[in-house]
Amino acid sequence: MTNNEKAKVVIIGGGTGLSVLLRGLKKYPFDLTAIVTVADDGGSSGRLRDELNIPPPGDVRNVLAALSDVEPLVEDLFQHRFQKGNNLTGHSLGNLILAAMTNITGDFMHAIREMSKVLNVRGRVLPAANRSVVLNAEMEDGTVVTGESKIPYSGKKIKRVFLTPDNVEPLPESIEAIRTADMIILGPGSLYTSILPNLLVPKIGHEISQAKGKKVYICNVMTQAGETLNFSASDHVKALYQHLKCSFIDTIIVNKMEVPNEIKERYAEEKAEPVYVDLEHLQQLGLQVIQDDIISFENQVIRHNTNKVASILHRVLQTNE
Repeated sequence: MTNNEKAKVVIIGGGTGLSVLLRGLKKYPFDLTAIVTVADDGGSSGRLRDELNIPPPGDVRNVLAALSDVEPLVEDLFQHRFQKGNNLTGHSLGNLILAAMTNITGDFMHAIREMSKVLNVRGRVLPAANRSVVLNAEMEDGTVVTGESKIPYSGKKIKRVFLTPDNVEPLPESIEAIRTADMIILGPGSLYTSILPNLLVPKIGHEISQAKGKKVYICNVMTQAGETLNFSASDHVKALYQHLKCSFIDTIIVNKMEVPNEIKERYAEEKAEPVYVDLEHLQQLGLQVIQDDIISFENQVIRHNTNKVASILHRVLQTNE
């Protein structure tokens, strides 16, 4: 890579964590590609998915907004969620626009490309597949829960997750982006319902494991009831390895900032607690471990500090060149 070339960075995930991080990453001279889950079946996305037979637009919408370079009012309009109206309540305008564009063009990826132009998006946004997939979880007792939104509420421990159909094809652009990436970032986001649905798309997981770029996992700060209850940092990594049947991560970024007691207590009501960083186990897995103060607090909610994490990733990329 010459000094005039932008580093190629692929970030994979879904949910709030992905869009939060992208707001920081877009400030750096990266050639960004975001690969986004299409397994969501709840809320506005789930309704549009079922009624119009299109991939769920919600996670894609949030990523488009995060990478957009438009006036704040335009972004607010795109993200506006209706609070009234029998059929409109709960829908965001951006979801409806993506649904309409998909109907007009007949293709979800084409709709994303057109909206990327309208929103002046910095980078590329790619769905993990150009069609909906269903996420299923096999629990330790052998039962199977179907549907991304239902999995965290089963009250059982997850053994593994898998997709149906199992022959869904990734976009050629996704494969090319992974193969040529200087860095591939996983997370932050829900382990089983935001990150793994992307890796389980046939070929995507394989290509990531074989890719030459540096692979970085941004570990969640808090455990999640119904997904990662009592998980340590190494438990998160082992779950990723188990599903791809190989070791493939080079670096893990973990938080070392103390979470205030009043926020811990609020999260404890949801059976969530700070992820224990078992440094020795992480090092035994052969990982480079970066510990830093990577969180911020917004209205008593823990978020990754987008600017801090983006700065760390920029530094990791520079030291890898």
